[in-house]
Amino acid sequence: MTTVSKTVAIIPARGGSKQVPRKNVQRVGGVPLVARAVRAAVAAGVDLVVVSTDDTEIAEIATAAGARIIHRPAEISGDTATSESAILHALDALEADGERFEIVAFLQATSPFIPSDALAAAVDEVRADRADSVFSAYETYGFLWRRDAAGLALAINHDAAHRPRRQDREPHHLETGAFYVFRAEGFRESRHRFFGRTRIAEVPEWTAIEIDDEQQLRVARALAALHEAPASIPVRAVVTDFDGVHTDDTAIIDADGGERVRVSREDGMGVALLRRAGVPMLILSTEVNPVVRARADKLRVPVLHGIDDKETALRTWAQDNDLPLADIAYLGNDVNDLPAMRIVGWPVAVADAHPLVLEEARVVLQRRGGAGAVRELVERVLSS
Repeated sequence: MTTVSKTVAIIPARGGSKQVPRKNVQRVGGVPLVARAVRAAVAAGVDLVVVSTDDTEIAEIATAAGARIIHRPAEISGDTATSESAILHALDALEADGERFEIVAFLQATSPFIPSDALAAAVDEVRADRADSVFSAYETYGFLWRRDAAGLALAINHDAAHRPRRQDREPHHLETGAFYVFRAEGFRESRHRFFGRTRIAEVPEWTAIEIDDEQQLRVARALAALHEAPASIPVRAVVTDFDGVHTDDTAIIDADGGERVRVSREDGMGVALLRRAGVPMLILSTEVNPVVRARADKLRVPVLHGIDDKETALRTWAQDNDLPLADIAYLGNDVNDLPAMRIVGWPVAVADAHPLVLEEARVVLQRRGGAGAVRELVERVLSS
């Protein structure tokens, strides 16, 4: 029996990448890039989301996010392979399974901020027969230039001798590369993404970043922290570092070499509220210090301290407690927290965390370590 679905979203995602190793599984806002693309397509209401990949890890992440996997052959998975070849292969594979689609939404995982509403509107444009192909772009009044053979600057979209005001200029649109929507039949015939009546799907300029190098990845992570701060954090368990999270990352050393730290009573109340709600919590610390154990005992929270390999310890604890890593929030402040933060669904940073931790966090709290950060995290978990 043949199943007919109107719209399929196809996301080509190779395992290889030269500029950014393992690019499609890099996290922005705590979520792998390929998962972000899948989520955007699902939110846009397409009938099916497909990820075309040659990579096992990408396939696992995409499946968990809600996509169907089409295994991409090696001959169209190299550096010179085109996205068009992957789309055609995916359409052929779907048809071989008895599934035909009228409309294709081609999404690029390297664009981390795909607006689902704009994508849905682009699909509607093609479905309503107002366009044969649609692409995402943002409005710009920028003055574009190019260099000639002698290296001299030549104006492209303006008269260099006449400098009009912004409001007197005609705007142009810069293609973002985030998504393209087109008729499947027209794409098969033309073998490219622009054909027939082509329209622009206008998107906000801040969403236009494409990740092709490490610098762009860092910018995208900063943008995610700015634009995607969720109010609630829906998790089943909370794991925290100790120094710099429960404390302000300073210590007082007495004459005998003993350490004293400053903690927040507000954090203590937050932990009590979490415990009463039945949400498991763990303190996971690199430090070997009696003060860590003493504070954990007072909070009535299990603790693992003196842990050099936080990732392995966290994986073991999660498995022993039958907790999916995707349903755990990890609150950290420094670079030794990064391996643990990278494996959970909700990596969270205190406000004064190390810059690298801030970049990789899905949520950056407003409170600093030792000044109510744990309480803030608890309240956002319980509010979910």
